Amino acid sequence: MADKAVPHFHNDLGVPVIHVGAREFMCIGARPPFDHPHVFLDMGADDEIICQYCSTLYRYRAGLKATESDPPACLWDDKAINPKASSHKAA
Repeated sequence: MADKAVPHFHNDLGVPVIHVGAREFMCIGARPPFDHPHVFLDMGADDEIICQYCSTLYRYRAGLKATESDPPACLWDDKAINPKASSHKAA
């Protein structure tokens, strides 16, 4: 379980609802540098949760993978911003 990363989502788009494929994840608010403290959210048996910092409503959608969201742009991937963090090519 330790090798499994927790997905991070943001609401830079300002949408009223973000559908996610995980019931446990991190909300970062907006993309850095305008993010709020990265908070762990756990829906438990519920199908939705509101972030206490940014008031984003997250809804679980079973058809999505744990690392997917609707809208798709709400998944935070720091590797997309910093490609050097994601790969080390052999010389």
